[in-house]
Amino acid sequence: MALLYSATSFLAAALLFSIQPMIGKRVLPFLGGTPAVWTACLVFFQAALLGGYLLAHLLATNSRRLVSWGVFLGIALVLVVGVLEQPIARLASGGPALADARLPALALLALRAGSALPLVAVSAAAPLLQAWFATTRHPRAHDPYFLYAASNAGSLIALVAYPFVIEPAFGLADQERGWRLGFFIAALMILTCGALALSRKAEEGIFSESANGPPPDDAPAVAQVARRLLLVFIPSLWLPGLTTYLTTDLASIPLFWTLPLALYLLGFIVAFARRGQTVVRAATRVLPYAAAAWALVMSAGFTHLVWIPLHLFVFFAGTVVCVGALVRERPPARQATAFYLTLAVGGLMGSLFAALFAPLLFNRVIEYPAAVILGCAVVPSARFGWKEWSRRDLMSILGPPIVVFLIVALLTTNRAGLADSGWGALGVMLAAGVGFHACVTARRRPIRFALVLAGVLAASGLAPGPSGGLLHIERSFFGVVRVTEDAASTAHRLFLGSTLHGQQSLDPSLSLEPSTYFTRGGPVGRVFQALGPRIHRARARVAVVGLGAGTLAAYAAPGELWRFHEIDPMVARIAADPSYFSYLRDCPGSVETILGDARLRIAEAADHSYSLIVLDAFSSDATPVHLLTREAIRLYRSKLAPGGLLMFNLTNRYVDLDTIMARQAQDAGLAYRAYYDFQVSDVEKQRGKQPSIWGIMAETEADLGPLAVDERWLKGAPRTGARAWTDDFSDLASYLILTPIGRRARVPTPPGKSKVFNKKTL
Repeated sequence: MALLYSATSFLAAALLFSIQPMIGKRVLPFLGGTPAVWTACLVFFQAALLGGYLLAHLLATNSRRLVSWGVFLGIALVLVVGVLEQPIARLASGGPALADARLPALALLALRAGSALPLVAVSAAAPLLQAWFATTRHPRAHDPYFLYAASNAGSLIALVAYPFVIEPAFGLADQERGWRLGFFIAALMILTCGALALSRKAEEGIFSESANGPPPDDAPAVAQVARRLLLVFIPSLWLPGLTTYLTTDLASIPLFWTLPLALYLLGFIVAFARRGQTVVRAATRVLPYAAAAWALVMSAGFTHLVWIPLHLFVFFAGTVVCVGALVRERPPARQATAFYLTLAVGGLMGSLFAALFAPLLFNRVIEYPAAVILGCAVVPSARFGWKEWSRRDLMSILGPPIVVFLIVALLTTNRAGLADSGWGALGVMLAAGVGFHACVTARRRPIRFALVLAGVLAASGLAPGPSGGLLHIERSFFGVVRVTEDAASTAHRLFLGSTLHGQQSLDPSLSLEPSTYFTRGGPVGRVFQALGPRIHRARARVAVVGLGAGTLAAYAAPGELWRFHEIDPMVARIAADPSYFSYLRDCPGSVETILGDARLRIAEAADHSYSLIVLDAFSSDATPVHLLTREAIRLYRSKLAPGGLLMFNLTNRYVDLDTIMARQAQDAGLAYRAYYDFQVSDVEKQRGKQPSIWGIMAETEADLGPLAVDERWLKGAPRTGARAWTDDFSDLASYLILTPIGRRARVPTPPGKSKVFNKKTL
């Protein structure tokens, strides 16, 4: 019996967590591929989890009602309806309306609500099976928490399997069919477990007085419930914060969704294990030192991939510490469903705050460092409350953070040249000593340590950034946008996340000169030089996907209509504000800015109406996959006039987009070339030029004109055996380039050049 219950718990949890990336991947295209889609997904799944746990708790409040034919038939009906439901297909039919929603996160949650029933059913399985098992006469019925470990193991395996096994092998349609088959099998197993409980129920189960003594008359104290909620809220807030941090600059794909979530679940598995408290104690000792290193990396602004393991390790340690504190307070089996209900409420609170409230309250992703600080403040060894603190305690708690904040603030702002003086060196030593002492004493004074971290991060935020003085910062569902003024190049710059998305000189004589990835001496300029007459045909129309600062408008000719497609209204407003950027205002041709997902909006245009379509859409450095699929390219071709061109900005720090687009061009039967423009002189950098990679597609080699024989434009080399991307299938994870050696190897060697060229230009 125990094996059947464990296997059922395992399968139900695997189904719940395998469908999460499926649903996220399905709705991602409708919202421009933004990382915030996954945060909204987490809210939905936490809500489904809460619904399932609430259902199980209501049934478990009475042991006789819990194991009854009425409940059994009701659950059977829910499972039958769940088998008939098609949650992914429902999202595909309703997704296009999301592009026009004023509040995308709320619209996304409303859309998913219609497909929640099967997810609520599998969410209820874990606590319900434990409650059923506890009413049997099995020797382990008194402690059914081992089923929770089986449930977590199923969740973890499903998350790991999705990006490495399921996604590369199956399209979304096949994934949904497999999931529905798994749900059918799980439904049969759940009903079998219920039937066993009905056949073996005892007259006096584990909830009775004779078996376990009188049940408690009162609910847990308010303070205890609040503490449990806080201990779940912290890692649940930490999870979407870390995920947003990872996906903003890399890629919003299942691999980077599931990795933090898998660590989150692993933290629960470890903490609930039989010898989990040993790991919890180790995590409690290590967390302060790891968090201190994390704070230094964050305050220095380091975003290189080499630091990602540190972010993941700190998150895992913090999750283990928080969940370990919960495990020590877990109630007896008769209160298990109420305990899980508390966990679900706390989890929903954390993800809900990250998805809906944080973008409204903060203009930066503050919830991520805030979660780390809170996680360090709840080290279990601290057992005294605020009311027990004396004035001396308050000075001991608040003094070091204030000292560290003042010293770091003076050093980062370099007031009166302090950072370069002997006093500055002394300040560094003093701040380091105070910080080290806070680490050593963190187990006894966790709040003081957390405040020291907060002081370091807050003070480092006062330092002038390398991108220039901040003029404007704003946050929306689609990300954080900054406008800065760079004194060295006398220019305004636009950043989405940490990636430069446009720049304009403040010199009036250079204000209409395109810069960054679009310079006249770079690939874009060479295309217009070589194929200008074809692009600038009479009454030409050009579509640009991705507005940025509006830089490409500088290439428009009088009488032309250029349509810029932008999904984020915040970016459109900033680009149109001449106090920041004037490319759109001063465009020689006519300009239209069309809001919404570009693929949906381009589909509304007249066929064969564009001489050029430019794809330049990124969320920070992450790539919206749905704009590169077979169906997307087929759409673009239908909108191009005869001899029209497709251009793709393939510049990316971590993804080999050239290889992908070469495969897409091969699949479509199009001529394709790519230009690696990495040789940028210091003078060009001063003027705003950035290294870039561009690809171009045309119906025939002849349509490429002089570019077809220009040795700087290289023929693409698709990966052997690679599948073309479609709306149903994509595998971005396999094209990630995460090491410097890999980035050097990706660059083709132009004719007449040696390999030294590659190493020097990267």
